[in-house]
Amino acid sequence: MEAALQTLKQVVTAIRPLPEADWQAFSAAWKPFSAKRKETLTVAGEREHYLYFVTEGVQRVYYFDEQQREATLLFTYAPSFGGVLDSLMLQQPSRYFYETLTPSAFLRAPYSEVQQLMQTRPAIEHMIREGITHSLSGVLQRLVELQCYSSEERFRILLQRSPHILQLVPHKYLASYLGIDATNFSKLLNKVRI
Repeated sequence: MEAALQTLKQVVTAIRPLPEADWQAFSAAWKPFSAKRKETLTVAGEREHYLYFVTEGVQRVYYFDEQQREATLLFTYAPSFGGVLDSLMLQQPSRYFYETLTPSAFLRAPYSEVQQLMQTRPAIEHMIREGITHSLSGVLQRLVELQCYSSEERFRILLQRSPHILQLVPHKYLASYLGIDATNFSKLLNKVRI
């Protein structure tokens, strides 16, 4: 757990360093948690109860529409935060599922403790707000990619951003994430030099 907390501290410090007293309060909220492969951590229709920090494994957030079409929206892996953030912060039912793709280990903090820390410690609230803003920036960039770039350009960008992803995530989920069908993904895999 100590190594996981040190990694969490490095990620938090990269977002916005916390004074030591605030770090001690923030780090006390986190408890270890593990999950098996293909375990659903958050179910659509239920509220997200935890903020996760991934220490091992790969997870995905995905969506089912009314016709049961599935769309993979994002992947999480170490060292990063995970969960369905909008459901957590708004305390509303999730529209998305959060599942493990591999056996996974986390630190997780309950919403009530995160909320209490944000209300009583301004440095923690500022750090979380800045982290959420970085996440929103990434979502907006991804929207640009999906709407403006060709499937080959999206594939190349994914490989530049996360070159190891091809070994971590089943290709059907990568195809869904990129908004292309599995056949075209296979063609890109054979066409684009990695």
